[in-house]
Amino acid sequence: MSSQINRRFFFYGPLLAGAVPAAGFGSAASLKMLGYKSPNEKLNVAAIGSGGKGHSDIQGCISENIVALCDVDEKRAERAFKQFDKASKYKDYRKMLDEQGKNIDAVIVATPDHMHAVASIAAMERGKHVYCQKPLTRTVWEARQMMDAANKYKVATQMGNQGYSNEGTRQVAEIVWNGELGQVKEVHAWTDRPWWPQGTTEVPAPTDVPNTLEWDLWLGGAEKRPFTDGGKDFKSPYGGFYQPFNWRGFFDFGCGALGDMACHILGAPNMALKLGSPTSVECIMKEGVSSFQFPRKSITKFNFPARGNMGPVSVFWYDGMKESPKIEGVPGGEWLGDLPNRMRPQGAQQGQGRPQQMREPAFNGMIGRVFNWDAYKELKSSPDVRPAGMNGSVFIGDKGSLTTGTYGEGTRLLPTEKMAEYRMPEPLLTRSPGHYRDWIRACKGGEASCSNFNVAAPFVEWMLLGVIALRVEGKLEWDAAKMRFTNNNEANQYLKPKFRKGFGIA
Repeated sequence: MSSQINRRFFFYGPLLAGAVPAAGFGSAASLKMLGYKSPNEKLNVAAIGSGGKGHSDIQGCISENIVALCDVDEKRAERAFKQFDKASKYKDYRKMLDEQGKNIDAVIVATPDHMHAVASIAAMERGKHVYCQKPLTRTVWEARQMMDAANKYKVATQMGNQGYSNEGTRQVAEIVWNGELGQVKEVHAWTDRPWWPQGTTEVPAPTDVPNTLEWDLWLGGAEKRPFTDGGKDFKSPYGGFYQPFNWRGFFDFGCGALGDMACHILGAPNMALKLGSPTSVECIMKEGVSSFQFPRKSITKFNFPARGNMGPVSVFWYDGMKESPKIEGVPGGEWLGDLPNRMRPQGAQQGQGRPQQMREPAFNGMIGRVFNWDAYKELKSSPDVRPAGMNGSVFIGDKGSLTTGTYGEGTRLLPTEKMAEYRMPEPLLTRSPGHYRDWIRACKGGEASCSNFNVAAPFVEWMLLGVIALRVEGKLEWDAAKMRFTNNNEANQYLKPKFRKGFGIA
């Protein structure tokens, strides 16, 4: 063990001091502040966005007191409203914070992306701890404002990228720091999103606003426009043209597939390689372009400079994938990215026609977050199992390669046969007690959560540069210190949003 640790510090010694952010992973001082609660007391938690992902975030905090719920669509929030029937109910988060502020300790924000920063900062200004869904913000300027507000008001924060709390993500970092891959030259990451419509070229005619929805509040800071559900010719399994889910594909409301999945899939590369700010970003391929939506499919390249003992690295992001990409230097026949945690035979619908042994929870659990060689061999030898593989990442080093899943599941060297005798390095990073528990503990005065805004905002910032690259042509040169692209003024206009009156950030 001693020789292993010495080897790691020899290889990446100067880098390790900064690899764990000062505000996270157990290295920060306790956040004992006004409103501090002991770990044995319960927080009073409110939610801004109580349907969809907001509902599941609330369940993650169900150990605490859920005292107030806000959602602009009472139908969307119906499950949460019924479950917590004694909680105060609102459609306007501003009114909720004004009226219930003294009763609230912490706030969950799970709105569409364009309202994340506005709602979160309104809560932080009132001294409330904040859990905000990924991708934290829609623009780079908002990400910096979120980090500044968290530090100014000394509140506990967490972004909703669950993979940052997973064992496998930490294992990726520790394998890289142990020198197993040598110098990592490239990372390839991919997703099968978007599942929702993108690349649409026409907005359907206006339709009536549902009587359960406050459309003006849903628009929030975005430019006003008529409501439309898409009409009779619009087809989507995710609801109407804009909401409750398809907003992800719109420039004004979401960040496309990159915003939806990169905070998960690129979490392991960001942590392991301490990526910081890129020097440039470029969309090198896109299909299905639109004047108001993200493309149906794209490939984006980020270039990062040398960092400590780590050399320059290029990160490639692929979305709209039907299978994992073909990557030079990766052996053929390998399962890349996600392992088949949910398994089905070729041609079967999900959840149908699976052999009984593949439905057993114990079998599925063996290859969950931590790689298990025996379970992998069993899966690989079965003719009925189709690998998941539609999301994940691959690290290419000058000494070896590694792949991991969406949230750091099944982290393994390539070729996978290396894992038969491989023993993971001794842990260097503090392990998380669980993603929501991590934040709740921080709210009560414990260690800062693993994806607090000092960690999440710089990560999201470089990812959001890719969102901008989808909207303009050519390679964009980035100056992080000045927060501007040095070679493209058109791109600079997308760094900061324009707010409608009543929904801005002071």
